[in-house]
Amino acid sequence: MTALVIGANGYLGSHVTRQLVADGHDVRAMVRAGAKTVGIDDLDVTRIVGDIWDDDALHEAMLGCDVVYYCVVDTRGWLRDPAPLFRTNVEGTRNVLEVACRDDVAAGLRRFVFTSSYATVGRRRGRVATEEDVIDRLGRVTPYVQSRVRAENLVMQYVRDRGLPAVAMCVSTTYGAGDWGRTPHGAIIAGAAFGKLPFVMSGVELEAVGIDDAATALILAAERGRVGERYLISDRMISNADVVRIAAEAAGVPPPTRSIPLALAWAMAVLGSVKARVTGTDQRLSVDSLRLMRAEAPVDCSKAKRELGWQPRPLEESIREAARFWVGLREAKKRSTQTG
Repeated sequence: MTALVIGANGYLGSHVTRQLVADGHDVRAMVRAGAKTVGIDDLDVTRIVGDIWDDDALHEAMLGCDVVYYCVVDTRGWLRDPAPLFRTNVEGTRNVLEVACRDDVAAGLRRFVFTSSYATVGRRRGRVATEEDVIDRLGRVTPYVQSRVRAENLVMQYVRDRGLPAVAMCVSTTYGAGDWGRTPHGAIIAGAAFGKLPFVMSGVELEAVGIDDAATALILAAERGRVGERYLISDRMISNADVVRIAAEAAGVPPPTRSIPLALAWAMAVLGSVKARVTGTDQRLSVDSLRLMRAEAPVDCSKAKRELGWQPRPLEESIREAARFWVGLREAKKRSTQTG
C-alpha cells in the first residue's frame, strides 16, 4: 500500500507514520517547511515539504496513493481570536479535499482517513454518547468545537456530493511517548513527572486514549472503516488527578497533595479571559478552554471495536510511557550538558 500522512510530524501523525513504516508500507510524509520532524527523522519515508495551502505539493503527495491520512489540526482552543482555528480546521481542510477529489488523485484513492475529534459528538452529562449524537446548535459550543464540527461536516459533504471515500475518526485526548511538540495535555504529564505541579484541578475528567492505540485505529479504519461513517476512539474517562498520580508514580516522584476546587478553577478562567481582552494576549486557562474540559460525558467506542477490530490497551500504560518519555528527555539533556 502507498500511504500519505499529511501532518506526519505532529503527535498523532508521527505515530501513524511510524506504524505504517513498521508494517512495510510505502509511506509519504508531508510536512511544513521548517517543522520540527524529530518524531519521524529516523524513518525511511518519502518526504514532501509543503502545507495544506500548497496545491502543487498536495497533488504531488496524493497522486498514486491508496490511502491518505489527514492529521492536521489547530488545537489552540484558548485563542482570543479564533480566526486561525477556522482557517486551518475548516478552510484548510476544504482545500485538501478539493485536491483529493481531482480525477487523477481520486482514481486510485481507496480511503481518506480524516482525524476529527470526540468534541464533535453531542455529549450530555448523565448519558453515554455514541456516533449518532450530533451537535446541531453550534452557538452553544466554543469556537474551537465549532471549527471541528464544521470540518467534519465538510468531509461528510464531500463524501455525499463528490464521492470521497472518507471516514472520520473522533479521537479523544491522547497520552503517550513521542510528544515532541509538547501538547497541552502532555505538558501536564511532564509537570507531574518532574514533580513541578503545585496542584491538580478537582472535578475535571477527560475521555482519553493512548497515542499508539489512536494511531492503530486510524490504520484499521483505512482497511475496514465504512465510507461516510465516523468512529469514536477513546479508552475511558479519567480524572485529571488520576492522570497526574499515575504519571508521578511512573516517574518515581510524589504526586501533588493540593487540589483546587472547580469553583476556583472557574474564577481563574474568568481572570484569564479578562487578562486576554485587556492585554491582547492569549491565555491558556480561559473560560473557553475550561468549558472544553468541563464538557465531558462518557462515550461509547463499541462501534470502532466491533467494525474495525480495534482493541486499545489500558490507558494507564500509555500515561506511564508518557511520563518515562519526559524523564528520559530530561536525563538525556543533563548528560548532553555534562559532556558538552
